[in-house]
Amino acid sequence: MDPIIKRFRTFCIAEGISWVLLIAAMVVKYSMGIPSAVRWPGMLHGFLFVGYLITAVPLFTKLKWPTERIYGLLLAGFLPFGTFVIERKWLRGPAEA
Repeated sequence: MDPIIKRFRTFCIAEGISWVLLIAAMVVKYSMGIPSAVRWPGMLHGFLFVGYLITAVPLFTKLKWPTERIYGLLLAGFLPFGTFVIERKWLRGPAEA
């Protein structure tokens, strides 16, 4: 597997997990009144989201992905479980699916 795709897949999965953790932390924050519950999950998610965007750049430059996919990657980063869908649909080869 191409290392560019492998790196991006890793960030897709990690960013998706951090998004789920952040949503859980938000539930704790608002249901139990603990504002500090989102501090670490929020920072982790922010770091991984930036990494997700940075590792997407080589997909378009070196692997020559069509530019229309940029919108899909951006949308997936904002939707819960979106990065999991991208990882499954766009990055797994036929033998891996």
